[in-house]
Amino acid sequence: MNPLPEQPLSPLDGRYKAAVAGLGEHLSEAGLNRARVLVEVEWLLYLTDHELFGSKRLEAEQARALRQVVADFGQDDIDELAELEATTRHDVKAVEYYVRRRLVALGLTDVEELTHFACTSEDVNNLSYALTIHAAVRDVWLPRVHLLINALYVRADEHRSVPMLAHTHGQPATPTTVGKEFAVFVNRLRRIVAQVEATEYLGKFSGATGTFAAHVAADPSQDWPAISREFVTSLGLSWNPLTTQIEPHDWQAELYQRISHTNRVLHNLCTDIWTYISMGYFTQIPQAGTTGSSTMPHKINPIRFENAEANLELSSALLDSLAATLVTSRLQRDLTDSTTQRNIGVAIGHSVLALDNILRGLGEIAVNHERLAEDLDGNWEILGEAIQTVIRAEVTAGRSSIADPYAMLKELTRGRRVGAQELRDFVNALDIGEEAKSRLAALTPAGYAGLASTLVDYAAE
Repeated sequence: MNPLPEQPLSPLDGRYKAAVAGLGEHLSEAGLNRARVLVEVEWLLYLTDHELFGSKRLEAEQARALRQVVADFGQDDIDELAELEATTRHDVKAVEYYVRRRLVALGLTDVEELTHFACTSEDVNNLSYALTIHAAVRDVWLPRVHLLINALYVRADEHRSVPMLAHTHGQPATPTTVGKEFAVFVNRLRRIVAQVEATEYLGKFSGATGTFAAHVAADPSQDWPAISREFVTSLGLSWNPLTTQIEPHDWQAELYQRISHTNRVLHNLCTDIWTYISMGYFTQIPQAGTTGSSTMPHKINPIRFENAEANLELSSALLDSLAATLVTSRLQRDLTDSTTQRNIGVAIGHSVLALDNILRGLGEIAVNHERLAEDLDGNWEILGEAIQTVIRAEVTAGRSSIADPYAMLKELTRGRRVGAQELRDFVNALDIGEEAKSRLAALTPAGYAGLASTLVDYAAE
């Protein structure tokens, strides 16, 4: 058997590559290295802009050319860094040497020693991860989530008045509307996504053990915490003043827990839609050329929602692991975070893939009005709740002397089907006021959805 040509190991880089396009721009090794180069360049420019250690502010064209190194970062640079790291066996040191080479090429050798000045590797790494994670969430994950939320709200609004038999504990229960059930997920998701959007992306820039020791040794006259704060915030991040060698990653744990929570709400959405499809409440729209089963031609399988379920589970498993492990580091630091953080793209990638599948799945289902009406009309006994509640109100108002209305309706309806006429006859014989009797006599399962339709308004932005 001939060996295969080199293949992607992860389905995110193979079968599903198109669905997660955009994440590699930020959460790949190349994206991380570009961010590292950016941090190194901006730190050097900060030092020269403030003319520290006798340096001179670079001319505008020199600064532009140096920043262009980041803007033009491409495959040749990726390959060069790989070659440097093969020698250094240290990724951040390779970036430092790469930047030094660019300074030489630009004729800026007089400031070459300010490259990576007073930095530990984690000073560069933590800022780079914060920048790339922020960009990936902002530019890729959040837009997909908002597309899905909007798609769900469109369905909530469209079907706000379509009655549907609800099921609690899998049993027929007080009706709702299709739109209200979609609106529940809209409301849940919007709340959690707002927390994701409020994430504070923290950065440290304080040396080998977070004490500014090398900085003070180089120039004790400077306010190094103020300089650190100004530099970190200039990158669009929040400054963390108290750290060990590493930024403690608490903000990452918070972010991953929130994305994982989002995943689990979406998982609930998928299992509900899958169940409604199996009950016939939603029909699946045949897609031209697709096959539901290799042997049963009639089948249309709810593969979008099943695929999404699996990817949401994978994403949450990885995100939960990241959140649990990143917040612990031995003493001043250990390297477990280095390996762990390299899987952030995989974790978020499975969530993005799930979002793509759910969006596509929503476009392939339709409400089955006939089946909904049939199920409602076959379960008149669910009006027992309304009848016993009205009787209790009538007893309280002095218009009825019925004892234990709940027991009366339990005797009539529990564990058995009750038809429309049987229920109306029962209502007509009740000892209650005529107005209440008239309301109950006119009630149908399809008309017993309360304020479900207007509750959809609460899901509007």
